[in-house]
Amino acid sequence: MLDGPGRRVRVVGYHQPGVVVSDQVAEAIEGAWAYERLHVDALFRQWAAPLLDAAAVAVDDRLLDVACGTGIVAREALTWVGSAGSVTGLDIDTAMLAVAESIEPRVTWRQGDAGDLPFDDDEFDVVVSQFGLMFVPDRVGAITEMLRCTAPGRPIAVAVWESLERSEVYPIAVELLQRRAGPAAADALRAPFALGDVDALQAMFEGAGATTISIDTQHGIARFPGVLSMVEADLRGWLPIMGVVLDDDLIELILDEADDALNDFVDSDGAMTFDAPAHIVVARA
Repeated sequence: MLDGPGRRVRVVGYHQPGVVVSDQVAEAIEGAWAYERLHVDALFRQWAAPLLDAAAVAVDDRLLDVACGTGIVAREALTWVGSAGSVTGLDIDTAMLAVAESIEPRVTWRQGDAGDLPFDDDEFDVVVSQFGLMFVPDRVGAITEMLRCTAPGRPIAVAVWESLERSEVYPIAVELLQRRAGPAAADALRAPFALGDVDALQAMFEGAGATTISIDTQHGIARFPGVLSMVEADLRGWLPIMGVVLDDDLIELILDEADDALNDFVDSDGAMTFDAPAHIVVARA
């Protein structure tokens, strides 16, 4: 199968000769490519180095990236661990893994549940997770599993977004979606900010058995080419991943309104930039 940029995609779990990839799988991969193309450089890439630094990743480390998505942290980690180290990326979404594997085959990509990691105790020197924990049904269980798989004395490092209320742009975007597209679309955009409360986050890690916990709130900068690209990234890249698909006419209506509603965040050159704060949690068993 060929993706948009013309690179051949091997769908994780669908590699067997003669297996026909369904239209549903093809659509899921298309959505994962949209996520990679529209969101990674604008939002996620900048957090890879701070997360790896917080985890004290070293040369020769065996690193696991949990809920890796299309794999930006795992890709960046390759240069940190060097040729003698290893990087494994795990996600429950096979479409995300298909894109990840297509971009970087040197990482070992595994399909699996963050709440029941398919690895031995102490199998990795360090475990990280970037902006994935909020989507795991059993978050305490996932943290427990990450701690279990990490070598004694070594940390796990987890990045989650700050609360919605402390984001500059997304409260406006959520209100627009609520009004024009309904609660399911608005809730899909609220979901990434579910772990923004520091006290609740601390309690969650304590409940998972972590005894050494630090939470550092840092401020990233989201950079999109413009308002329309930022909003379209959510409408066409993020909402479908969350199971919300809007028709083209509604998307065009929302884009028209967003162009006015978010104009205050547009630079003189037409680009859109805004504060994107996040918490980085470092914990040990």
